[in-house]
Amino acid sequence: MPDGSISGRPSVLVVEDEAALATLLRYNLEKQGFHVDEAGDGQEALNRIAETTPDLVLLDWMLPTLSGIEVCRQLRRRHETRGLPVIMLTARTEDQDAVRGLNTGADDYITKPFNMEALIARMRALLRRTGAVPAKGSLEFHDISMDLTTHRVQRGGRAVQLGPTEYRLLEFFLRHPRRVFTREELLDGVWGRDIHVELRTVDVHIRRLRKSINGEGELDVVRTVRAAGYALDTEAL
Repeated sequence: MPDGSISGRPSVLVVEDEAALATLLRYNLEKQGFHVDEAGDGQEALNRIAETTPDLVLLDWMLPTLSGIEVCRQLRRRHETRGLPVIMLTARTEDQDAVRGLNTGADDYITKPFNMEALIARMRALLRRTGAVPAKGSLEFHDISMDLTTHRVQRGGRAVQLGPTEYRLLEFFLRHPRRVFTREELLDGVWGRDIHVELRTVDVHIRRLRKSINGEGELDVVRTVRAAGYALDTEAL
């Protein structure tokens, strides 16, 4: 699938059916150096991504033909777009709705109305996590190995498919095995200090990491430490 980057400019697909908001997003993002493409409904978004993969998708929750939730679900089912960064734009403010969006596969979400600077900051933070030049070498723990050059993860010889945030989360754990981290420490280490992310986001991505890394009959190496946080460990804590 073709790369969506244009002359070094990060490419963004804005999936939004409100024409005024789509125009506002394009104007502000292009001023910040992004290459912007648009889709007005969910099916058009999937078609455009199939043609040219952007670096990031801004995905409205409520869309014609296919909802943002369904678009995100389909992107995560496909091998080619499983790691595509997605930020959901939603008018929904209930906690369960936000968690539902994250559980579907979104990397982040922001509620309407939003501050444009805050949105762009979140976009840049996500792009830094997913688009940085990879380090060389590998990390290993128990039966898990991570190739930092190719971004491939294996457990017991089988390939493990991870989204960008789950990859960064596992990399952080692999660099600090057996150490217990609070949710706040994980936010700083994985998401970065320059971006605001809710604590519940950590729990959602931990669940997604567990689902991906733990096969049938395999030991759950991501330990929950009551009233403390999480650790990568093979021993009961």
